[in-house]
Amino acid sequence: MAPPAKLTCLLVDDNEMNRLTLEHLIELTPELELVASFANAVDCLAFFRDGGRVDVAFLDIEMPLLSGLDLVRILPTPQPDIILVTSHRDFALNAFELNVTDYVVKPVEFPRFLQAVERVLKRRQVPASQPESTPVPAPANEQHLFVKVNKKMVRVNYDELLFIEAMSDYSVLVLDKQKLIVYSTLKSLEERLPESFFARVHRSYIVNTRRIDVVEDHTLVFGKHEVPVSKSYQEAFYRRLRGI
Repeated sequence: MAPPAKLTCLLVDDNEMNRLTLEHLIELTPELELVASFANAVDCLAFFRDGGRVDVAFLDIEMPLLSGLDLVRILPTPQPDIILVTSHRDFALNAFELNVTDYVVKPVEFPRFLQAVERVLKRRQVPASQPESTPVPAPANEQHLFVKVNKKMVRVNYDELLFIEAMSDYSVLVLDKQKLIVYSTLKSLEERLPESFFARVHRSYIVNTRRIDVVEDHTLVFGKHEVPVSKSYQEAFYRRLRGI
């Protein structure tokens, strides 16, 4: 059997030392093949507009002329998996809104780098045949939970929470009127949520079953948002939905 094809990738960082570090990490990762390394986002944009294509792009955020976030907004489609690499955590919400694959904080350590690569690989794989084990439910009489956001504890009412999406070490809580990014895994949040409200429908999503507007083609619609139901969770989820 032939070995799986490597993921082609490029990187953009205006700091030479950071570029060399990422180039070395890519060289150490057997799943990756470096195609290009740029010192600015303008040259990277030209690469894509000239027809260049890669599977993964590692992008610094704070760069002159064109930031990494601006670059993602104007990249031609289809876009590669984007992994943002930055010295600051403050851009995480903007990153989520751009649907990036991962958000890595500098200095980048090799285990964390491999975790980001693994996230790309999982997004490109068929979902596993078995869902994760069922968590211990939260007390049924609770109607809210508190989450830590920017050093503050914020109350989240269950009836206002549409769904939660995993983003590596972070989770994004999508509410009616806002999004909250918390430094917590999806698994950890799942264990705090009551089964009477919430269900896991995907490796990366937990949904509020009472807030689903439409179910169509294994996709759940919450207003303007859509959440996929992965194959491994479909049978249990639809069985439960019929009982609501």
